[in-house]
Amino acid sequence: MKRVITVTVINQSGVLNRITGLLMKRQFNIESITVGHTEQPNFSKMTFVVNVEDERKIEQLVKQLSKQIDVLKVNDITDKSIVLRELALVKVISPPNLRLEMNSIVEPFRPQIIDTAKNVVTYQVVGNPEKIDAFIELIRPYGIKELTRTGATASVRETQKTINTQLSILK
Repeated sequence: MKRVITVTVINQSGVLNRITGLLMKRQFNIESITVGHTEQPNFSKMTFVVNVEDERKIEQLVKQLSKQIDVLKVNDITDKSIVLRELALVKVISPPNLRLEMNSIVEPFRPQIIDTAKNVVTYQVVGNPEKIDAFIELIRPYGIKELTRTGATASVRETQKTINTQLSILK
């Protein structure tokens, strides 16, 4: 079963290595990892998608990550209402006579064309990993020259109830 874990850390050299080392020691297979700055300049947020067979192992992992000196917060957000996105850059072999056909086929995925050459088009696709997979399978028959994916990043959704409470306070 795939689990989505977010870890907020102090942005220092070696933190990523220590965190991934801990995952490796616990024999977790990292499906995806993204790291980026947060709204606070000295902190970074890591998002891991890991495969887990035993639910108890994930509880142990969260506890072990929480004990790390540079770790501020650890959350298993898998079972929460989340927004999960990934970005893919896909270079597709695209002779000019096929571009109209290709663009009409991929249009439901709302990709952006970010580069073109004589016989190649580079699409940027953003969405959940399943959407990216579907886009790739749809475009594969045309010939994928290069494919780059960022890995998933996620955030917990704000609840509507919280928003309504805040609005009533403001009145």
